[in-house]
Amino acid sequence: ELTMMQGYFETGSYKKQVVFDLFYRKNPSGNGYAIAAGLQQAIEYIRNLRFTEDDIAYLEGLGLFSADFIDYLKDFRFTGEIYAIPEGTVVFPHEPLMRVKAPIVEAQLVETALLNIINHQSLIATKAARVVWAAQGDPVMEFGLRRAQGPDAGTLGARATVIGGCWGTSNVLTGKLYEIPVKGTHSHSWVMSFPDELTAFREYARLFPDACLLLVDTYNTLESGVPNAIKVFKEMQAKGIELKNYGIRLDSGDLAYLSKQAKKMLDEAGFSDAVISASNDLDETLINSLKMQGAAINSWGVGTNLITSKDCPSFGGVYKLAAILDKNTGKFIPKIKLSENAEKITNPGNKTIRRIYDKENGKIIADLICLVDEIYDPDRSLLLFDPIETWKKTHLAPGSYTMRELMIPVFQNGKRVYDSPEVMDIQKYCKQEMSTLWEESLRLEFPHRVHVDLSNELWHMKNQLLDSYHYNR
Repeated sequence: ELTMMQGYFETGSYKKQVVFDLFYRKNPSGNGYAIAAGLQQAIEYIRNLRFTEDDIAYLEGLGLFSADFIDYLKDFRFTGEIYAIPEGTVVFPHEPLMRVKAPIVEAQLVETALLNIINHQSLIATKAARVVWAAQGDPVMEFGLRRAQGPDAGTLGARATVIGGCWGTSNVLTGKLYEIPVKGTHSHSWVMSFPDELTAFREYARLFPDACLLLVDTYNTLESGVPNAIKVFKEMQAKGIELKNYGIRLDSGDLAYLSKQAKKMLDEAGFSDAVISASNDLDETLINSLKMQGAAINSWGVGTNLITSKDCPSFGGVYKLAAILDKNTGKFIPKIKLSENAEKITNPGNKTIRRIYDKENGKIIADLICLVDEIYDPDRSLLLFDPIETWKKTHLAPGSYTMRELMIPVFQNGKRVYDSPEVMDIQKYCKQEMSTLWEESLRLEFPHRVHVDLSNELWHMKNQLLDSYHYNR
């Protein structure tokens, strides 16, 4: 980014106004959607973007940059505008999650950081949404910090899991920074540090009577762990302690079988409301399988596979030039990246996204990528068509649908104009967003694809650019 910036500076084109789009091409994990996340951190990055004296000294020492360019960097600030899709929004491939309009030297610099931030948190929020869907309403706790790719990934990843629907996290720093619930139990080492399992359980119950979740598989789950837990729960009752937020955790073995047997034992002992929590390398596929087997688990602790999105460890977002302002006309000249791979051909122009809903049930019909100055009226008919297989068309009758513009202003003239909601409010919004998806788009395998179409005007612009490239070769 820095070498390109110097190139723009030295050729005198650095003030040229451009539009870049940040988007992704494929839903992670074979999913039918993704969840936008990371905007708050992107905002913080843009607000604080500058070069300190130490930065300047380091860049000078590299011997790559001219003195004039170094002087320019000393007073660098972002002066452009950014539109973005709010965190927690359901999104789909090829539509801009963020649109940056700024002098090219500024728009180029922010590419890597914005991709790093948005890619990571959108990936983890999407994974969390899959896990939470599989849990079918049971609370899901994020337990992944020890296996995350570093402290930042663990902390911000935990934030993203809560946006995607997790009940809380074991990461106390995340809880402090973003005011989200923190929960935890004890580990096997707690049990092993006492002379026997029963003593370990008693001490934990004495210290945490209002959050007594006992890990029962250190030695033998059904022969000692569950019986000792029941014994402690009875002792708590005898002391007049109200049992709340109590139960057991299973962390190994056949979770379906063990949970059913443990449930039977707890019910017979009069503790039918005890939580039966499970951990042990869970992901959405295993949780879904356990649900199908009738496992008696009603709380889930998910770690490694969630915080790393183990089956799909990258989001694949890209950042592409879409338009350059013509100073003579004041209009944006559309730009397109070509490829022999149709998926990699970009959508040109200064664009936004209109989401189209079925007026009767509020479900998403399609998303429409269009130019920012296009006007639509839901009281008029609308013809949608597949941008590749154009013979596939959908006609929407007047009054049968509603529309919403997804992108909102975040920065104007370099000034922040948007305040990020609290994480728990983003989670509520995300839950509402998920409710707008058809059930067929939520399934874990081979989900229905939500169509992302191009407006008629944008489609013609794109194809004219494609044709002009071949004519001018």
